[in-house]
Amino acid sequence: MRVVKILTLITIFNCWCSAFAKTKTDTAQYAPRHIAKDSIRQRDLMDVLHVLMHSGISSSAQNDSIGLKPVISMMPAIGYSMQSRMAILVSGNMAFRMAENSRVSVINFSTSYNQNAQFTLPLMWNVWTRNNSYNLIGDLRFFIYPQNTFGLGSNSIVRNLDPMNYNYFRFSESVMRKVAGSLYLGAGYMVDDHWGISHQLPISGTFPSFENYNSATHTVSSGLTLSGIFDSRDCSINPSKGFYAMYQFRENLSALGSTSSWNSLILDMRKYIKFPASSNNVLALWSYDWMTLSGNPPYLDLPSTLWDNSTNAGRGYIQGRYRGAQMVYGEAEYRYHITRDGLIGGVFFANVQSFSATPGTHLQAIQPGYGPGLRFKLNKTSRTNIAMDYGFGTQGSKGLFVNVGELF
Repeated sequence: MRVVKILTLITIFNCWCSAFAKTKTDTAQYAPRHIAKDSIRQRDLMDVLHVLMHSGISSSAQNDSIGLKPVISMMPAIGYSMQSRMAILVSGNMAFRMAENSRVSVINFSTSYNQNAQFTLPLMWNVWTRNNSYNLIGDLRFFIYPQNTFGLGSNSIVRNLDPMNYNYFRFSESVMRKVAGSLYLGAGYMVDDHWGISHQLPISGTFPSFENYNSATHTVSSGLTLSGIFDSRDCSINPSKGFYAMYQFRENLSALGSTSSWNSLILDMRKYIKFPASSNNVLALWSYDWMTLSGNPPYLDLPSTLWDNSTNAGRGYIQGRYRGAQMVYGEAEYRYHITRDGLIGGVFFANVQSFSATPGTHLQAIQPGYGPGLRFKLNKTSRTNIAMDYGFGTQGSKGLFVNVGELF
């Protein structure tokens, strides 16, 4: 993906629903963001706007932790890329607690529309109940989505792009029960529905992988999930330490409306290390493996670049660039402060991904991605950053990636 430039500066606003409730909070998460060593007050973009609007008078209000009432962070933007052309988007999150003694719950939301007629409306939530007894994890998406596909496997060539068009709906909900400490086990249901699927022949004139694999115009994957999570992170929006591990086994059944019966396994592991240990800089490590165990998933439900649960695995490449029955992915990112007040930060990231082609085939070439990025503190209370990264890949792939919150 080749992004030419952002046409307009990102306009940012930050709103709080109301004053925070004066309740005891879990200081292990979202603790005050003052740096103890030099007592520098942390700032976010709302502080900057307050100074600009009040003739240099700094805001005296300082909310240090999240209570029962939600903290909302939002970012509208207008941009341009060669893939999407003109695009309008609004993205953000809401952080809150269900009870005084519960961990911080997060709802991520966004919507966008671009000149290529792509419309997206995803909503994802991670909610903790009282005493952290249950963790509710959900995902709701509706896409109207013209998008190119490039064939199967990580040996695919970018010039073999095949323009596709389809509509997409997903609903997923998992209920996780605390077993011991930070370990949770649970079950859920997930459905992926693609309809109105059409495509053109590849521009290069080659035979399309989509036709060879399955040319259905409507596919449904409906099934049950079994999941486990271990989460010792200090903050799910912007972790500075801790470990996260998740597995999800998915069994899609014809009896539940699936086009075909198949199953898959996702293994997601993340580690956060302060480096150096005396600093606020963080080395973040991520491993994401997505494997088809048996059966033949519909073409659009196969593992694919930037189609992981958070749609973040594969910076440096366009969404859907690589696709196949098996996906192995790894990434490292170094996050550091540029300003001591936490307003501006930077990152360097590098990742690798490898895909097989059809089920039963071996992994193919390893495709690397890398690049720098900037972070702008949108909300110091929830530790939400605006992430702006420029990624590079192979075969001339490059592009700008904008997100609210860290990518993992």
